[in-house]
Amino acid sequence: MIIIGEKLNGSLSACKKAIEERDGEYIKDMAKRQVDAGIDFIDCCASSADNELDTVKWMIDLIQSVTDCPISVDSPDISVIINTMPLCGKPGLVNSVSCEGDKIDLMFPILAKSENSKWQVMALLCDDKGIPKTVEHRIEVLDKIMAQADKHGINHKRIHIDPLVEVLYMKEDGEGIFTILDVMKHIKKTYPNVHISGGASNISYNLPVRRLINQAFIALAISCGMDSAVIDPLNGDLRGVILAAEAMIGLDDFCAEYISAYRQGLFS
Repeated sequence: MIIIGEKLNGSLSACKKAIEERDGEYIKDMAKRQVDAGIDFIDCCASSADNELDTVKWMIDLIQSVTDCPISVDSPDISVIINTMPLCGKPGLVNSVSCEGDKIDLMFPILAKSENSKWQVMALLCDDKGIPKTVEHRIEVLDKIMAQADKHGINHKRIHIDPLVEVLYMKEDGEGIFTILDVMKHIKKTYPNVHISGGASNISYNLPVRRLINQAFIALAISCGMDSAVIDPLNGDLRGVILAAEAMIGLDDFCAEYISAYRQGLFS
């Protein structure tokens, strides 16, 4: 599992407060704590902060003062991402593109440049109509994204597809989360080298004891091919479920990674 640490995101109350008060020590401490927990990318998102571009630049400087962990530059504004990519000391993750507007048209040519060939990209399965309601519509968006990636020569291994994890509701038709899981299965079968990602905690919004919903979802998602996730890396129980699920489906020979993580204290 590729772990993208989610804690430096202005949509979270503690991080929002730190951004508003320009509390650099909080940003640095949270960056170090996530890296110590073992992550692959550290998400950097100013969310709705005033002067988003300047705020993201400020956050990147603080993060890189304490770690060289690759940064996931996270913004709905492609221009913010484009202008902050050169500030990153090593290739990171563009978070994100989609079929909304001209996002792909602007970003994919930049990612195709030789100097950016090691950058990875998160692609959301939505378009100008919003989040597709059906499996078929999401697959249509997926195929459009992959066609553009092939057009620009972007290796599938650089792409993280977010099929868009939505809030779990008890629907009368009993669909539950089968839409998202079916899309994941299709991605795994059709584009086997693409990473399947997403914000795991989205599933539990407004539900009690969110950690249980998150843990159940991540185990199901891993069984359907999910191998990248935006999560709280400080949640030891969730990390344990991820490693246990991977061992269950044969991705961890002799449970070596599970045992090693336990000995390192990565989960309780």
